[in-house]
Amino acid sequence: MNTELIETATHEQPPYTDAHIAAYPVEYIAGIDLYNAGEFHAAHDVWEERWMGEVGAQEKLFLQAMIQSAVAFHHLEIGRPGAARQMYQRAKEKFARLGTNVFMSLDLAEYQLQLDTALSWLLTVPDPREITQPNFQVPRIALLPEIMEYD
Repeated sequence: MNTELIETATHEQPPYTDAHIAAYPVEYIAGIDLYNAGEFHAAHDVWEERWMGEVGAQEKLFLQAMIQSAVAFHHLEIGRPGAARQMYQRAKEKFARLGTNVFMSLDLAEYQLQLDTALSWLLTVPDPREITQPNFQVPRIALLPEIMEYD
């Protein structure tokens, strides 16, 4: 992927609060920091560490969707748009299976809108290698203020 084509948003507001840090697993919070810094493979690694442990079914599905969305951007970084499309589609399917609009204080509808805005171009042709990658802004993860219970 041509890194000049990806724009990252700069925001003044932190993506989470001290209450989020206290309520949620350290891997989840660390993954948010890494993802927002554009370190998609590293975000994948920390979320996967949590995902491979003993977690509830809904959290496992959520983490897998987050991992796959991060990996989609990593694949674009290394010039694999077909693999990026596959990860994007798998992430969307898993978010749909969660059956909720918010999980672990993440507004899933907003996050998926950002994903779609950034990656829907991958679905416009049979082979995404056939088109030039457009400029896009990578989603930014920011948690809602409310702390949520999770499985």
